[in-house]
Amino acid sequence: MNLALSLNPNKVATYLQKPCGEFTKADIMKYIKENDIRMVNFMYPAGDGRLKTLNFVINSETYLDTILTCGERVDGSSLFPFIEASSSDLYVIPRFATAFLDPFAEIPTLSLLCSYFNKDGEPLESSPENTLRKACQTFRQTTGMEFCAMGELEYYVIAPDAEKFPATDQKGYHESAPYAKFNNFRTRCMSYIAQAGGQIKYGHSEVGNFTMDGINYEQNEIEFLPVPAEQAADQLMLAKWIIRNLAFQLGLDVTFAPKITAGKAGSGLHIHMCITKDGKNQMLRDGVLSEVARRAIAGMMVLAPSITAFGNTNPTSYFRLVPHQEAPTNICWGDRNRSVLVRVPLGWAAQGNMSQKANPLEPDSHFDTTQKQTVEMRSPDGSADLYQLIAGLCVACRHGLEMTDGLEVAQRTYVNVNIHNAENADRLSQLASLPDSCAASADCLEAQRAYFEAKGVFSPATINGVLSRLRSYNDRTLRADIANDATAMLRLVRQYFHCG
Repeated sequence: MNLALSLNPNKVATYLQKPCGEFTKADIMKYIKENDIRMVNFMYPAGDGRLKTLNFVINSETYLDTILTCGERVDGSSLFPFIEASSSDLYVIPRFATAFLDPFAEIPTLSLLCSYFNKDGEPLESSPENTLRKACQTFRQTTGMEFCAMGELEYYVIAPDAEKFPATDQKGYHESAPYAKFNNFRTRCMSYIAQAGGQIKYGHSEVGNFTMDGINYEQNEIEFLPVPAEQAADQLMLAKWIIRNLAFQLGLDVTFAPKITAGKAGSGLHIHMCITKDGKNQMLRDGVLSEVARRAIAGMMVLAPSITAFGNTNPTSYFRLVPHQEAPTNICWGDRNRSVLVRVPLGWAAQGNMSQKANPLEPDSHFDTTQKQTVEMRSPDGSADLYQLIAGLCVACRHGLEMTDGLEVAQRTYVNVNIHNAENADRLSQLASLPDSCAASADCLEAQRAYFEAKGVFSPATINGVLSRLRSYNDRTLRADIANDATAMLRLVRQYFHCG
């Protein structure tokens, strides 16, 4: 048995003794027949950001072959607002590499993510998943490199107050039980996500925790490993589905909402990125941030105002993006700096073998730590359209690599101080700001839409749909209007509690 595959938590991969990316239709049929799988689920993201599901009973080998080969027909007008009912039929075609055993099904069920195709048998131009595919293909063709990403998925678990061993308010970062109450829930989620193919880095409790009206709110985070960007979006989509399903099964509630109440930590969805070539990370050169990385950051500095249109998609997003709090509002970047929009995390660039210092019996090691370096966009939150957000970041990084003045833009927007401190007010005044509402975000996207539509990545229909949705909230002055109205704030939060 292959040792690497024996450690793979995806039961399909372990049984077939091959990595998920090499699954074929014959492999899927073999697994189904030899493991008494009785049902197949097709799953696909719709315009509301949620996974939809189509169930199939396996009644013959011929029928199984048919659905795996031909997919099925669905009503696109019920899935996407940009599709008219008069011509709404779409195909959903399963992607074999995404197969996993459904951890919640009472009847043994294999689930697969699907892609959308139009009546002519071509990928649906405006589907979020195809937009990301086009962004990655264009990045690859233009730069000769691969765009990789991963997310930090933050969420609140909500349950009646346990009273015993109360957590310290807003001090939950990496807390252990019994002060953190939902570590076991998080680790079960992580196990199921890994079984579904998610490449997880780690999980932990987060800063936010508080009690309100006898209800305990505890913030947690699951962070992923960098993978090709298309896989990163799939993994985050499945993770949200798994977290919600397990919470429902256990009688808990969860929310990925960007804001819960005033004065308490909101939930972000920070996206880390790296650029690779021939499997090698290109973000460092001689132990410092590379020209490739700085140019990519420059592209994000230019397009940051419009990226909020994909990553901060309802009015409560802009109650998280408030000046002088930890969530960023100014367009700048820096090293190890959590007051900036794009952070360059500590990257294991220090000299010396830390493991050997901590473990004197270990021999000297020459582990290539350059592979771990990423850069982190900190503005997105749980309301994001995952595919459009990562596609937008891919476009921004590609634009930065194409800019003739990319290095100058990067230098001009670099910050190495806490910009929220009073002594740095002059530096803060020189920085552009993110939009403060969905309406303002729409204005930014409209002004910069040509960058996203270039090379056919985002279709005009997609951009028009995003603009229409953002403007429908009519929230241009909402943040100021209800800034001191706690009741109105809670009512707004409840309206978008289960976003994304």
